[in-house]
Amino acid sequence: MKREIRFNLTLILAILAGIAVTFSGCKRKPELATLTTANVTEITINSAKTGGNISSDGGADITARGVCYGTATLPEITGQHTSDSNGPGDFTSDLTGLTASTKYYVRAYATNEAGTAYGNEVTFTTAAPVVATLTTLEATAISSNRAVSGGNITSDGGSAVTARGVCWSTAANPTLSDNKTTNGSGTGNFASDITGLTPGTTYHVRAYATNNIGTSYGNDISFTTSAVVPTVTTAAVSSYTRTSAVTGGNVTSSGGAAVTAKGVCWSTSTGPVATGSHTTDGSGTGSFTSTITGLSPNTTYYYRAYATNSAGTAYGVENHFTTSPVTVPEVSTSSVTSVGLTTASSGGNVTNDNGAQVTERGICYNTTGNPTISDTKIPSGTGTGTFSVNLTGLTSGTVYYLKAYAINSAGTGYGSQMVFSTSISDVIGNTYATVLIGTQLWMQTDLKTSKYNDNTDIPNVTVNEEWMVLTAPAYSWFNNTPSSVFGMLYNWYAVETGKLCPSGWHVPSDNEFKTLERHLGMTIAEADGSGWRGTNQGTQLKATTTWNPNTGTNTSGFTALGGGYRYGALGTFADFGVVTYWWSSTLHWDDTTKALYRRLDSTEGRVFREGVSKAGGKYVRCLKNQ
Repeated sequence: MKREIRFNLTLILAILAGIAVTFSGCKRKPELATLTTANVTEITINSAKTGGNISSDGGADITARGVCYGTATLPEITGQHTSDSNGPGDFTSDLTGLTASTKYYVRAYATNEAGTAYGNEVTFTTAAPVVATLTTLEATAISSNRAVSGGNITSDGGSAVTARGVCWSTAANPTLSDNKTTNGSGTGNFASDITGLTPGTTYHVRAYATNNIGTSYGNDISFTTSAVVPTVTTAAVSSYTRTSAVTGGNVTSSGGAAVTAKGVCWSTSTGPVATGSHTTDGSGTGSFTSTITGLSPNTTYYYRAYATNSAGTAYGVENHFTTSPVTVPEVSTSSVTSVGLTTASSGGNVTNDNGAQVTERGICYNTTGNPTISDTKIPSGTGTGTFSVNLTGLTSGTVYYLKAYAINSAGTGYGSQMVFSTSISDVIGNTYATVLIGTQLWMQTDLKTSKYNDNTDIPNVTVNEEWMVLTAPAYSWFNNTPSSVFGMLYNWYAVETGKLCPSGWHVPSDNEFKTLERHLGMTIAEADGSGWRGTNQGTQLKATTTWNPNTGTNTSGFTALGGGYRYGALGTFADFGVVTYWWSSTLHWDDTTKALYRRLDSTEGRVFREGVSKAGGKYVRCLKNQ
């Protein structure tokens, strides 16, 4: 049984082998594949996309497929080609590494047992070179004067990048004509260090890349540098007192942020700060002036300018100065008024205590000049301000010198010296103001006493005929009309008595008149002459009223009035408002029947000197004895 089974199996196997030999002898011979080349798309300067379609494998497996390409027609797989898997059907091929502006020939290929078949040939030309493609990197590591940026060149545009970097400006879209860095060549990422920036400033940055075609730029980015404290200088002190000083400064840079405060700070020790004593003098940049107040006298202060912004406070160079020391007070002397026989009024004004309290103020006076508080003084309170003082117990007909004074811890300050003279009176009680001219003390008005200084009467002769024949003393009023303004007219016989003026006073001599005239500017030669002499001495002597016309200035204080005269030969009155005369006590130099006089006219600026009959009626101006 076992042998039968083995035989049957052997027979079956033999039959199957025969069948296989029969079919093997009938198999088809393989052929080349059939395929087409796809159109070229997505053409760039250095790449393109194409492919093919294998519609028949030619009866054998496709073991390789792709495209071959080159710059000559009918490219083959022995040249440049792609390998794009195997098998029939569609496939895509990416061509890379191409040359810009170049014509290429392309054929799809397929390889099987029969060999390599090619599709139809297509051509294309790569794009021309362009500028590079790049982006700008965001700024990092930003400080007050630098930042880091850069770029990424993703394509050189078909032409080698020979220069790259970033350019920047405070305006958008900077170019190579602005500030720039240079950071090598080629494509890819690069970093750029941007320096020399201004604090607190917004900058725009673009990466750039240059090839043979030109320069291209990345996107515009912006960043702002951080602010710093301002830059400020300190001005020198231009003036100072005991309690104040004037200085200032100049903010030359804001530091990139708004300057919100500026001024000067000070201290009695070094390193003053703006949180201590300081001025506030506005905001912003530029120069400014600061007035420092509330200082102490004779003290050294340290000061410096400051400026504040959001970054902090900056200071200029520190300087120092010393305030003025306490000095004696400043005081002015008031005019002397209400001068009488034994009284007067004055005062002063303490305008500055000069750093220390005024503990006493008042007036001091004497009869010799330049009075001090060691002479007679009259205190009048303390402190600054005006004050007034009444003087009593003075001597009539006396020249006094007066000053205001003020005392503080530094000493005594004095005002300017005022000179005044008290009035005098005659025996019948008439009061006469006096005036000091040069060294001579004169009555300021003409004499009008009806009694001698021994209290005896002077005859009053009113009748013209009687007056003209007189050889004895007499007086009269002009036109026999008493006056409160004008003096009396006297003949020279009254002068000759030596008793006409109040005691201690006398009728001036011719030489004493000359002294007056010379003090007013007349030369010695002019004074010794006769007739009209000098220049404007008469104008200086004449009052500004009572003259017709009024041509006087009275700058001398003599106050001569245009009172007229009484003609000795006829006893008549004449020339009121036009002329005035005064007797001297001196006889004429070559005719003792005459006495010398002085005359002023309304229309004449000079002084007339001559002699005339003793009978003439003329005014008398008394002079204090020396």
